[in-house]
Amino acid sequence: MTPAELSRTVLRSVRGAVAERVLSVVVPERVVVRPAPHSGDYASNVALQLAAGAGLPAREVAEVLCKRLAGCAGIARVEVAGPGFLNFTLGDGAPAELVRTVLAQGPRYGTGGARPGRPGAATAPPSGGARGLAVAEALARIDAAVADRGTRPGDVAPDAGAASSDGARAELARLVARLGEDEARWALLRPAAHDPVRPPERPTQREEDPRFRVQYAYARAQAAVRNARELGFTGAPGDTGPESHIETGPDPDTHALHLLLADFPDAVAAAARYRAPDRVLRHLEAVADAYLRWQDGCRVLPVGEEKPLAVHRARVALAEASGTVLANGLRLLGVSAPVRL
Repeated sequence: MTPAELSRTVLRSVRGAVAERVLSVVVPERVVVRPAPHSGDYASNVALQLAAGAGLPAREVAEVLCKRLAGCAGIARVEVAGPGFLNFTLGDGAPAELVRTVLAQGPRYGTGGARPGRPGAATAPPSGGARGLAVAEALARIDAAVADRGTRPGDVAPDAGAASSDGARAELARLVARLGEDEARWALLRPAAHDPVRPPERPTQREEDPRFRVQYAYARAQAAVRNARELGFTGAPGDTGPESHIETGPDPDTHALHLLLADFPDAVAAAARYRAPDRVLRHLEAVADAYLRWQDGCRVLPVGEEKPLAVHRARVALAEASGTVLANGLRLLGVSAPVRL
């Protein structure tokens, strides 16, 4: 179950409670779920949002929804926490199902069919110059992706305005000539709208550089998939371990990586809603960091005479899914995804 699917499930429970007159509230357009900070996989504050309209304490609203959500497919446990938060623990098969979804959708995962909702209170985007042009072009790709339609080279967002002037293009061309296309666009897109742009003096190829780290993580994911094929097997979503003869103890980074892959569609939708492509960029940085920690902490491929096991196939599938998310995000930003670095 992805966050979007969980959000729709919670929303259906609210509608059901209203239809049966258990709650008397205006049904919201959408329900936001976020990674749980303490207990469970995800959390939602929907009960706190509905409490005033329902004329009930938030915990009471949460208890109503908790009872309706218990036993829903894909949800292993629902708990009420604090003043009225709902904490969700997904079923054991949820991580494998997520990987299966990412691989099935491929280049469309996180983009086509996403629902951005109402425009949010965005900070004003840069109005011109190379930065404005880079932001406008990234938003054109993000908007097209959210609307489930393709973009063509040269597409520019309708609100680009002065950003597409000859001066802006000349400024961008000079920055590209100095840093290269990828480094230039990353430097322009990474700061939030209210932060200044500080391009580096020269391009870097070190893991300390966020742009390089994202591309490096993608290349490593591609290498894992490629090396598995050379060993005669491919990935298959499943339990990524641990298994006693491979390693001991749980892998704390696997869970974080799954959550970030699942949240990618929301990051894209939020970037469209708030006119902020830096949200996609920062999400990619988090995915890359989580992927590199995960791959460094477990053995993805068999070694020596060891035969490929189900756990190896599951890990290769997770590597492939991670690469898919990184490539999809890089494409939206106009940054390349090299298979080798």
